Parts: sequence; structure tokens; C-alpha cells
Amino acid sequence: MSSCSTSLAPARSFGSVCSPQLTSSLTQMSSMLDTAAEQMMVHKDFQAAFDTCDRGLDSLANMEQEDNRCGEFKAGFCILGIQALAELNQWHGVLSWVLQQYKHQEKIPAKIMQMCILLYSKVGEPAMMQEAARVWLHCLSNSRVTGFRTVAELYLLHVLVPLGHRDEALELIVGEVGSVAFTEDQRQTALDVVEEKERHNQELPLNPGTSSNSEITAHPVSTQGSVICKLAAMLRFLYRKLLVTGSFPLRRLFLAAVLLYMLFFRMDPALSSSFMWISKLLELLRQMWSAMFAPYYQVLTQRL
Repeated sequence: MSSCSTSLAPARSFGSVCSPQLTSSLTQMSSMLDTAAEQMMVHKDFQAAFDTCDRGLDSLANMEQEDNRCGEFKAGFCILGIQALAELNQWHGVLSWVLQQYKHQEKIPAKIMQMCILLYSKVGEPAMMQEAARVWLHCLSNSRVTGFRTVAELYLLHVLVPLGHRDEALELIVGEVGSVAFTEDQRQTALDVVEEKERHNQELPLNPGTSSNSEITAHPVSTQGSVICKLAAMLRFLYRKLLVTGSFPLRRLFLAAVLLYMLFFRMDPALSSSFMWISKLLELLRQMWSAMFAPYYQVLTQRL
């Protein structure tokens, strides 16, 4: 979540966006916003930063009748608050907290809507933003704001496509929202993305039981190579040790290797799947036997 911190740097400039003659209350809001940004980015005190944002929003709510020209302050506190909740691993309460500030889903600023979509997509819960984003995009007044296209794109790519809502995605692209948000080339690209997702879903196995069984049988195959490699390394190590010591308790060594292998990997020799592992073990032992005793038998043959 920390990667979002770079988007908070403009927070200090919010105060200069409002009226040239800031009232003392608005000056205090600017100072609180600076404090929250410092607590967030410098001190990494996320709980203190969220508490400061909460106090700032409460103060702004009481000032709305006095001065309604500084919505940037409210957005700034919300952006910092969302970041703080994410860092505190309280992401599940982000959307409800934002709705407490703006009351209606369609009133949420585009930048905050984008942050919420990305946040819930990041934590694997894109469905939590589906209703809010749909209402926001179909609000006529929002189609004229700067971030409308970005919200539509994020909603399509991070909510509808991952959830597999093909019909709604196509309606978004070719409907009123798509005609406002996207160019002709962008609409065609979006359609290609949806169709590619649909083809991918159709290629998946139709029988869930078959899929699960194939995954179960594929797991031993994937681990099989690593097990054999470990066994080969252990036998080579023992072979080198035997050459150094000059002793060859081969029957005991073979029995210990087989028992340990069956104990740790719980291999049943009666199973057909165990045949390849036993064959590999036998092959390795034959190679070790040949390497250890082939010179001895060659000398005996020459003498005879």
C-alpha cells in the first residue's frame, strides 16, 4: 500500500487552491492537512494521521455553510485517510468511511473513486466497489469531470473483467458511458480485452472434479523431480564418504536408504506411481556400485 504515498505529495498545495483571502478557519484546515501529511509520510504514524484527517473533516462539515469553495481540503483529508486506513490494514472500512463524508456515492470525487477501486482490487475484493462505481459512472454530472474516463477504465479492468461480468462490461463499453469515456479505438481495445477473458474462461475444464483431480495428480509429478534430485545428491554424498573411509557396509547402507526414503516420503511400494521412484533409486545404486567396484573387477579380469 505504501506505493500510494507518492500521490499524496500535492496535499500541501491544497490551501493555495481556495480563495485568496483565507479565513482563519481555512488557515487552520491547511495547517491540519500539512500535519496529517507529515504524520503519514515522515513519521509513519498512520493512526495519528487518520485521527487528524477525521478531526479536519469534522471541522469542515461545520464550515460548509460558511465557505463551500474548498472541496479540495475535504478531498485531501479523504485521500490521506484512505492511505492511513490501508496502512493500518483497515481497508474494509474505507468505502463506508468515504460515504460518511460525501453521503452519496455519485458525490465522491473522481480521484477518490479511483483510489477506492484500486485499493479493493489490490486486496482481492473488487465486488465491494461494483455498486458504488456503477452509480458514479451513470451520474450525468460526473461525465463532465476530468477523471471520468479513468474511473470507467478502472471499473472495467479491475472490477467487471475480474468478476467475469461480461454482459455488463459490454454494456459499459458500447453504451452511454463508453461513448463518453472512450474513443473508437479505446472501445475496440476494451472489447478485445473482454473477449480474450471470455475465451480464457471457456478454455478452462468444464468438469470441476476433473480439474481438481488433475491438479492433485499434477502435484506429485511437479515435486517428483525435486525428490529424486535430493535422493541422488544424498547417495552421491554417501558414495564420496565411502571412498574416503574405505569401508563398504553396502547392505546396511542400502537398507537404511530405502527405509529412510519410505519413512520421510511415505511411499507405498505397491502403488504404480511408486514404480518410477524405485526404478530411479535402483538405477542410482547400480551406478554407484559400478563406479565403486568396476575398477576392482577389471583388475581381476586382467589377472585371470
